[in-house]
Amino acid sequence: MTMTKTEADLRLSMLNSLLTCPHRRLGLVHPLHTELVKQDPRFYVRLAAWYADHGDVRDHKEMFIVTLALSDFPGHRDTGLAMLRELPPYQVGRVIDFIHGRKEDVAIEVDRKPDDVPASAFRPKVDRKAARGKKPGKPKMAEGGTVTLTDTFGLFRNVPRSLKTEVVRYLREREADADWFDSTAITARKTLKRLYALLHVKPGPRAQAVLFDERPPEGSKLAGLKDLAKAETADEQAKLIAAHNVPFRVAIGLVKGATPKVLTALVGRMSPQEVINNLEMLRKRGAFDDAGVKALIESKLESAKTATRVSAFKAEKALESVPVSAAVRQKLEAVADSQVKARGRIARPTALLIDKSGSMSQAIEIGKRLGSLLAAVADKELFVYAFDSIAYPVESAGPELSAWERALTGITAGGNTSVGVGIDQLRRKKQFVEQIVIVTDEGENAEPRFVPALQKYREELKADPTVCFVKVSGATSQLEDECKKAGIAVDAYQFNGDYYALPNLVPLLARPSKLELLQEILEYPLPARRTE
Repeated sequence: MTMTKTEADLRLSMLNSLLTCPHRRLGLVHPLHTELVKQDPRFYVRLAAWYADHGDVRDHKEMFIVTLALSDFPGHRDTGLAMLRELPPYQVGRVIDFIHGRKEDVAIEVDRKPDDVPASAFRPKVDRKAARGKKPGKPKMAEGGTVTLTDTFGLFRNVPRSLKTEVVRYLREREADADWFDSTAITARKTLKRLYALLHVKPGPRAQAVLFDERPPEGSKLAGLKDLAKAETADEQAKLIAAHNVPFRVAIGLVKGATPKVLTALVGRMSPQEVINNLEMLRKRGAFDDAGVKALIESKLESAKTATRVSAFKAEKALESVPVSAAVRQKLEAVADSQVKARGRIARPTALLIDKSGSMSQAIEIGKRLGSLLAAVADKELFVYAFDSIAYPVESAGPELSAWERALTGITAGGNTSVGVGIDQLRRKKQFVEQIVIVTDEGENAEPRFVPALQKYREELKADPTVCFVKVSGATSQLEDECKKAGIAVDAYQFNGDYYALPNLVPLLARPSKLELLQEILEYPLPARRTE
């Protein structure tokens, strides 16, 4: 299949839009997906399948399913429903909730009642201190109080019959396996109850007993959970956690003490990502003081290298915030390195240019993380410069984030902006690259200018590097517009402040060309809906 330039540009813009992380506010990405599926429905469904396997942001994965489940384009619903079956229950619940819509009352503290808020929504603050010692009567009211407002979430549409059918199959599949259902009920009880109630699904006997009658069968995990809550000693709780395989995030709220036996039972039930996320809590509870518990933590970190649901940047965040031993630090660094490398290798010489001009402190922070990210996956040369009106070479001792922080020590935001000065340095030093990544707001007010500098670089080094802008908050499209006028193709990714979305760049930079990536997505196999 041959793509025209217009088709390729459209599809690249669809890819570029996925470098966002709305933090569970699906309403922020719904208009984007609605527009994308209209622009190119055939590419959109392939992109959804590809992103389900290669993407990082759960909100986008959920919104792909919402959009496909509501689409009238042939084949979209079946693909969306096939993808739904692979989600954990809490994400299935979020998909259904967003389509059905939900209202929640939110209490907000205010200094005084707003004029446009009805009295029924306002609860005055009672000044108990002023009323103390006075005769019984109405206490004095303070000026402020609490305003209760109704927050709406979702589309407020009828859930399609096909989607309801798939959720029923999803629930019945879990009901058919008692251990699986009990494990799901422990971690997603509210979600399961809402799915049964919202979609008017009659629960099976076990679901009825566990979720609605509060009578879990004897010997089940749910019954074990009740025993765990009643246990008098920490050692007894440790035995029950191990015997019933109680998940860490449930057990941690019930344990009475942090003995080595309890910590061993907790860590044994933790996923590699949970260990990384809770290192500080484990440290404070003395987990590293016991040789056995410490060894178990280290084995979990070892398995995190190849685990499918581990975030590289969360491992790096743990390195920043948790004081751990050199051995544990080394394992965390290995986790981050392995997880980044698993996303692909960059086989093209690359330049990273970091804008350090006035108000560009965010660009410097992104530059540290991108430098660490690219260094970990680069098989060819990586040249890095921080620039304002002059370019500062940045050389790191290694791919670790700490190494890049040291390399950028003393580089602070300030000065005018010449994006072309970094390109000029590449040209003067005869540094041949095939792609250039620039972290910037696209503002430019000093010579040499970017477009003329790039044209000169291409001419002298006989190179034709691709250009990728990583745009920080408040960025314009100044340089993109100038590139278009000069006939230079560029990609641009809007960074919205979430560093966990940055690994999405790796698959996009790892391909020899963006056209090859688009072709890979266009040929990506679609998941098939199960026949029951």
